[in-house]
Amino acid sequence: RLELLLGRLRAAGAEGLTRSAAFMAAPGEKSGGGLAAKIAEVQSFTKRLKEQIAEIKRQKQGSCLSSAAEKGANGKPLAELPLNDLRNPTDGSCLRVRKRLQGHFGKVYAMHWAADSKHLVSASQDGKLIIWDGITQRKEQAIPLRSSWVMTCAFDQQQGEWVACGGLDNICSIYKINQQSVLRASKELSQHDGYLSCCRFVGNNEMLTASGDARCIHWDIETATPTLFFSEHACDCMSVAISPTNPNMFASGSVDASAKVWDLRTGKSTHTFDKYHSSDINSVAFFPEGYSVGTGSDDSSCRLFDIRCYGEVANFAADHISCGITSVGFSKSGRLLFAGYDDYVCHAWDTSSDQQPKYKLQSHENRVSCLGVTPNGHAVCTGSWDTLLKVRSGLCAVCVCVCACVDARRVRISRTS
Repeated sequence: RLELLLGRLRAAGAEGLTRSAAFMAAPGEKSGGGLAAKIAEVQSFTKRLKEQIAEIKRQKQGSCLSSAAEKGANGKPLAELPLNDLRNPTDGSCLRVRKRLQGHFGKVYAMHWAADSKHLVSASQDGKLIIWDGITQRKEQAIPLRSSWVMTCAFDQQQGEWVACGGLDNICSIYKINQQSVLRASKELSQHDGYLSCCRFVGNNEMLTASGDARCIHWDIETATPTLFFSEHACDCMSVAISPTNPNMFASGSVDASAKVWDLRTGKSTHTFDKYHSSDINSVAFFPEGYSVGTGSDDSSCRLFDIRCYGEVANFAADHISCGITSVGFSKSGRLLFAGYDDYVCHAWDTSSDQQPKYKLQSHENRVSCLGVTPNGHAVCTGSWDTLLKVRSGLCAVCVCVCACVDARRVRISRTS
């Protein structure tokens, strides 16, 4: 509708210019009064169009994501359009557990996918970091930690050669994994005065950490020195997320019930959302297009904030959900928001409709402490205090093994789920 009004405004302006040119081209005709009337008519029409445009903008600013989704595309509500995430699941049963990663002997606190959507790293309070092949379920490497009280881990998204972790030792330890055995950290980043709650790689040689000292720190990994401090939170900073479209921006969530968006170039926050959650924010995640931030809180709600309108556009909560949220993550397109809960369940919310969860994923026997969606969007992994990680997908992952049989001079193909 707005585009239609703008088109009419441009057409009216072009018509007025054409008439003016025609009048100037006929100097013998004396119709000054008629020209003045036409100019006044065009100006009045233009004014009416501008007023209509302003009214539409006011209506848009007062709407939320769910009301916009009800209008949908091509006259069809967005909630009725088919899901294309996780290989197009049609019901909750389609998001079955495809892989079960068993190998930890303590509570799993964190996990993170590699950029290849195949490998992942998990951190457990058994004092081990484990590098997994998410397709074959094979443990590729187990790294012993100096402190078993680990709370976070991260996988290098550029080269896939580094992993990092941290926890109650207040140190971010970085390990190089493309070697036969890893016994010691290659780098240790030590500047925080509180526990390390979250860490993420930024590019090839940079690290971002969040801590219980209410600060986030941007590091140069090569020199193991901090380059910027982000100190605007009032309480423990629990989570950070790098923008998928702008590496100079990141979001953070804190126990002070606020979420902030920061600029890595200035060390200052650009947006603060502090009037919405009523309890600790435990996890933040960027919407795939980079203009919105999702949060999960101990107040049992997930919320979606839009950076452009500087406000909340969706609130995902239900009366039957009364426990805290530990982790959140978006699907590849952003249609689904996954949230891990203290009651052993992971709910998947449809971001176009905030009424009830779309799927209820339950198979863990203890608190769901972490989750992550693969970069290619084909699967979601949940980690729990029951020591297990479970990979779910809309379709069964099929591994095709090709073996050359020299004797028979043919190729035998075996398919295993």
